[in-house]
Amino acid sequence: MTSLPLTPVNPDAPARRAAMPPRHLADFDLAGRQALVAELGEPRFRARQVSTHYFGRLVRDPEQMTDLPSATREKLADQLLPTLLTPVRELACDDGATHKALWRLHDGSLVESVLMGYPDRVTVCLSSQAGCGMACPFCATGQAGLTRNLSTAEIVDQAVYLAGVAASGAVAGSPPRLSRVVFMGMGEPLANYNRVVAAIRRLVAPAPEGLGLSQRHITVSTVGLVPAIRRLASEDLSVTLALSLHAPDDELRDELVPVNQRWKVSEVLEAAWEYVARTGRRVSIEYAMIKDVNDQPWRADLLGRLLSDRLAHVNLIPLNPTPGSRWDASPKPVEREFVRRLRAAGVSTTVRDTRGREIDGACGQLAAAEGQ
Repeated sequence: MTSLPLTPVNPDAPARRAAMPPRHLADFDLAGRQALVAELGEPRFRARQVSTHYFGRLVRDPEQMTDLPSATREKLADQLLPTLLTPVRELACDDGATHKALWRLHDGSLVESVLMGYPDRVTVCLSSQAGCGMACPFCATGQAGLTRNLSTAEIVDQAVYLAGVAASGAVAGSPPRLSRVVFMGMGEPLANYNRVVAAIRRLVAPAPEGLGLSQRHITVSTVGLVPAIRRLASEDLSVTLALSLHAPDDELRDELVPVNQRWKVSEVLEAAWEYVARTGRRVSIEYAMIKDVNDQPWRADLLGRLLSDRLAHVNLIPLNPTPGSRWDASPKPVEREFVRRLRAAGVSTTVRDTRGREIDGACGQLAAAEGQ
């Protein structure tokens, strides 16, 4: 394998300073919304009414909020429901089971979300940042760099919008209700820690305060920001932690996941096991299968030794290569042998269902194409 130039990464560096979007009701819990409504000279119960439309009925259009007086409706919609996401492109594939949206934010930044339907569930993949500062060389978003963190409401609004798509019956062969959320879109979720945790609390709060999803049906991905993993373990949340490992040895992971230059494999896994101990939740180990890079049998054996007898599940990901990239997916026989060796070591292992290849399904591909 040809050695890659190492890109210094400072995971504590802030996103570039940019004007954040206008306040939105999803930035606040119900008590905060009631205070905002009172500031506008309206009775506090109006906050519950508007929240019921947004979270309970997935309605944004003030004209449909007919239980509010007309003048009040417009004022509250203007102050509490500003437009955060403007659709640029919306694509569907897999016979209508996969929908991908590219959004333009108020400052021109681009982010993506994906809705995936299955016979028993509907999952949305959310972005938490515009771009990403982790600089993983095989990832389209990582190569774009970090633009800024998303606000809590910008994160939540992706889920609410796509929950509306599901409710419309547009996701072929799936239930008409969003049931799962994965923070695996653009950005490193734990680098936007406070807003991501606030977004999770909106997603799991019962309507009308939030979407009423199960905590156990939310997954937060990270490349391994160790202090943030430990902090998440103390939040009293039952979300699944997904660790983007991609290599079991420091020599290769330093190249594939540059933050490994700060927190090595052993430190990252130790933080993951602490998360398991605090929450009782199984950790998902994400591993992109990259041809002739990290798919050797000895690396499967090493990964098996690291995870044996741990509450962990390996999710192998066939790489969705970006146009012009020298990275490619591992051949299927190589993938099958990797799975066999992990399972022989007693490690639960599956291969992720490949979705959205014909609509640039990997994070950052649509945004990169739009920006060209």
